Amino acid sequence: MTGVAHLRRLCHRLRAARLRWAGAAVARDARLAAGVRARPGMRDSRRGVITLGPECVCDEGVIFDAFGGRIEVGRNVFFGPYSIVYGHGGVAIGDDCLISMHCRILSSNHTVPPFGTPIRWQPDLLLPTRLGRDVWLGAGVTILGGVTVGDGCVIGAGSVVAKSLPPGAIAVGSPAGIKRFREGYPPAG
Repeated sequence: MTGVAHLRRLCHRLRAARLRWAGAAVARDARLAAGVRARPGMRDSRRGVITLGPECVCDEGVIFDAFGGRIEVGRNVFFGPYSIVYGHGGVAIGDDCLISMHCRILSSNHTVPPFGTPIRWQPDLLLPTRLGRDVWLGAGVTILGGVTVGDGCVIGAGSVVAKSLPPGAIAVGSPAGIKRFREGYPPAG
């Protein structure tokens, strides 16, 4: 191992140790760039949970903010720079996902009170969000709370996913609509 490679490995380990100290469970072989943050937070006197699985790669500036909820990331997931995951209502991300730069994954919304009652002070509506295995989110995709993105989906850059998508769907737009399905979906068997 070269000196540079050894230094890189040491930096990844130090960054992982910092996230563990903050309360996240980070796999030993996760690779974390500078500026990756994890904040479990508290809700109803319970600490949030953030779990990053084996072989995860987080590029610069990725943020995991559970706000007392759960964020569970599977094996071999890549997060592009400045992506953010909000785990209020719970987020589960399957193995082998590719999450491009500046993506946002949400799991809550605010309740909408009658006019004259400040929205700012309303409680969060918790909406669990799930990404299946082998999902690709293009640059700047937003996944709204309560959505399930099926295995093998591809979401075009800049899309806003407001409704659940079946496995193998290729979806684009705001709101995202299905344009076609990946070749070979549904799998034979």
